[in-house]
Amino acid sequence: MSPSSAGSAIDRSRTSYGDEGFSRYLRRAFLASAGYDDVDLDRPIIGIAVTRSDYNTCHRDMPGLLEAVRRGVLEAGGLPMEFPTISLGEILTSPTSMLYRNLMAMDTEEMIQALPMDGAVLLGGCDKTVPAQLMAAASADKPVLLEVVGPMLTGSWRGQRLGACTDCRRLWGDHRGGVLDETEITEARGELVTTAGTCAVMGTASTMASLTEVLGMMLPGGATPPASSGARLRHGALTGRRIVEMAREGRGLPREILTRPAFENAIKVLAALGGSTNALVHLLAVARRAGVDLALDEFDTVAAHVPLIVDLKPSGRLYMEDLHRSGGIPAVLKQLAPHLDLTTTGATGTALGELLADVPEHQEWQTAITTLERPLSRPGALAVLTGSLAPNGAIIKTSAASPHLLRHTGPAFVVDASQDIAAVLDDPDNEITEEHVLVLRYSGPVAAGFPESGALPIPAKLARQGVRDMVRISDARMSGTSYGTVVLHCDPEAAVGGPLAAVENGDLIRLDVPARRVDLLIDQATLEERLTRYSRAEPPARGWRRLYAQTVLPASQGADLDFL
Repeated sequence: MSPSSAGSAIDRSRTSYGDEGFSRYLRRAFLASAGYDDVDLDRPIIGIAVTRSDYNTCHRDMPGLLEAVRRGVLEAGGLPMEFPTISLGEILTSPTSMLYRNLMAMDTEEMIQALPMDGAVLLGGCDKTVPAQLMAAASADKPVLLEVVGPMLTGSWRGQRLGACTDCRRLWGDHRGGVLDETEITEARGELVTTAGTCAVMGTASTMASLTEVLGMMLPGGATPPASSGARLRHGALTGRRIVEMAREGRGLPREILTRPAFENAIKVLAALGGSTNALVHLLAVARRAGVDLALDEFDTVAAHVPLIVDLKPSGRLYMEDLHRSGGIPAVLKQLAPHLDLTTTGATGTALGELLADVPEHQEWQTAITTLERPLSRPGALAVLTGSLAPNGAIIKTSAASPHLLRHTGPAFVVDASQDIAAVLDDPDNEITEEHVLVLRYSGPVAAGFPESGALPIPAKLARQGVRDMVRISDARMSGTSYGTVVLHCDPEAAVGGPLAAVENGDLIRLDVPARRVDLLIDQATLEERLTRYSRAEPPARGWRRLYAQTVLPASQGADLDFL
């Protein structure tokens, strides 16, 4: 039902006083104090969720983007009404922003339902803000569009082009290995994050922005314009105009957009991007909210024939601004068209095939994108593993791994999340070699809120010898900006009695990515005996952390709360 046929959202959504007429009367009285008259309030009302925070530096320029969206809403005849929600800044949130993704999703969903609005624009960008907003949108029954702040621009240090945060990790590895001294690493730090915006590489923020565009919950071309660009502001205004049209039409509800074919397209684009492993967890959570039956193993099978065609760090060489100049996600979709369902229809109301008809064919100047005929690497940028160490699944980003380690057998060196991990690994008396498999446990959703600790640091003595990669296995996540041969999201996690809890130093572990296996090479009887010694820790004493630990689903099911 469109707003025009059902009255103003101000009147349809009522505060309960036991007298509906009084509720409407009082609401308009208080809004009059804010300067709104009946002409204002009888327009389509568009709620704009704002996540600007001093603790979220990526969103520094959000006020300008907000004004652009407001302008678009006003130009289309709507009334913009901004409202705050939780803002999850990746770097300044302890112990990990992932612990609060579901809380932000609940906050956003409840505000969309509680506040009077005909449609909503959700402003986000940083890693967990977009997944949380997608989850909220999937549960909402109003038209919703997402708009991101956009990626930052790159910096430069001693002739090296730098961008957060893959280069952050590379330079820190060089510092640990003795290549860069304290003065040099401090000097480089000032050029790693030079503008507002999200990480400059194909990390989680860029990946989820891209997939939001593919899913159809963002207008075309919205994932890549830099935060500081006019293109970003123009896209914000376009978003403001379109959400008013959607509200008037009463069409384009999230459940109509977030279909099974849309998710399959997103999985294929994820493979072509060499995108973040975090996207698997987030897409599973969004799909469950949208009522789409999506399983972890489908991230391997659905994209089985899609090669890597986007040349961005950490899987490639370039940065998000290069992808934008190369045509952005529409240009990627144009290349992938033979693999995609072109009948999907997103927020534009136009089928994907029709949209791509207007996208030019690939040109040589589009340096960040290659073609299906000349891909950067074969299919399989992301792989889903099973085996005795992860019966319900684990994942690895093969496009960012060392080829020689994709088949590897070595002795385990085990660390627990409660330890001072860097101190343990850097202890000069330990006997770790580059053949060892580093195992981190008790870092899954239940145990620790699912932090990005899976890319364990290379032990200092090995780093000084030039070792830059080892096989690492955990029930944790890894930043989308990270690289290396890192097996993640082992399910069941150690904290609920998963096989990781039984691993001991010296146990042989075999990783065989071509066979999609990760195995602990001990017999079943020994495994079962060791697990009898395991005892589950008590959940946190109170608050959100207790609710989360008691109700969070495993990684293979999206790590949402079971009652959502």
